[in-house]
Amino acid sequence: MLIDSHVHTRFSTDSKMTIEEALEVAKEKGIGFIVTEHLDLDYPEAESFLFDLDQYFSEYEPYRDDNLGLGVEIGMVECLEEKYSQIISAYPFDFVIGSIHVVDTVEVHVEEFSKLGTKRKVYEKYFKAMNRCLESYDIIDSLGHIDYIARYSRFVDQEIYYEEFHEHIDPVLKVLVEKEKALEINTRRLTKKEIITALLPIYKRFRTLGGTMVTIGSDAHVAKDVGKGMAEALEIAEQSNLKVVSYSQRKPEYINL
Repeated sequence: MLIDSHVHTRFSTDSKMTIEEALEVAKEKGIGFIVTEHLDLDYPEAESFLFDLDQYFSEYEPYRDDNLGLGVEIGMVECLEEKYSQIISAYPFDFVIGSIHVVDTVEVHVEEFSKLGTKRKVYEKYFKAMNRCLESYDIIDSLGHIDYIARYSRFVDQEIYYEEFHEHIDPVLKVLVEKEKALEINTRRLTKKEIITALLPIYKRFRTLGGTMVTIGSDAHVAKDVGKGMAEALEIAEQSNLKVVSYSQRKPEYINL
C-alpha cells in the first residue's frame, strides 16, 4: 500500500485536521499515512510548533497499525541536536523527518528572509544551513521538502535549478547518501510541469551520488490534501530510479507498487 509519509493533524500548531478526517480520506484513496506533527524547538514565535508528546501517543496509539504510523517533523537548527536526540529516543516514533524552517533565527517562510540579499545569496544561505544541520543530526530518517524555500520566497523566479545551485545542493545530497538517509519528495508543489521539471534533476543527482530511498509526503494540513500529488511523486521516483519507502519503528520498508 502506498503511504503518505508527511501528514499534520491538530497537534501541529498550523493544523486543525482530526485524525478521523485524515483516516476517512486515506480510506477513500486506498492509502496509508504517517502522522508527522511539527516539533520546532526554540522557534522564533514562542510556544509555536510544540505539542504534548505524551498526549499525542496516548490519543493516537489506538489508531496505529500497518497503515498508520506515528512520527514527527523536527525543525533542524544548529546546536539543538542533543535536545532533539533526547526527545526522539524517549518516544516510540515510527518516522522522523528533518526539515529546515528557520535559518539564523529567521523563519524561511517570511518576507524578511527573502530580503537578506539576492536570490543566489539567500538560497545559498538556506542550503548551507541545511548541510550543516545534516552533518550533525543523525536522528532523522528523511530530509523534508528540500524545496521549502521555493514555496515561500518572494523572488520573481522562486524555483530551485540544480545547475544554478549544484555546488550547494551536492553537499546536502552527499551527506544523505553517507548517512543512508532518505530524501523526501514533497508533493505540495507538484502542481505544474515546470516545477516538476526543475526538481527532477535534484532527485536524479541524488541517485547518481548513491542515494537509493525516497519518501513521499503530501505535507497535508487539511483533509482534502492527504495523499495529494502521489502520482506525480511516483513519476519522479521512477524517472530517478529511486525506491519509495515508508518507515515503521524507524526502519525503512520498500513499497511494492
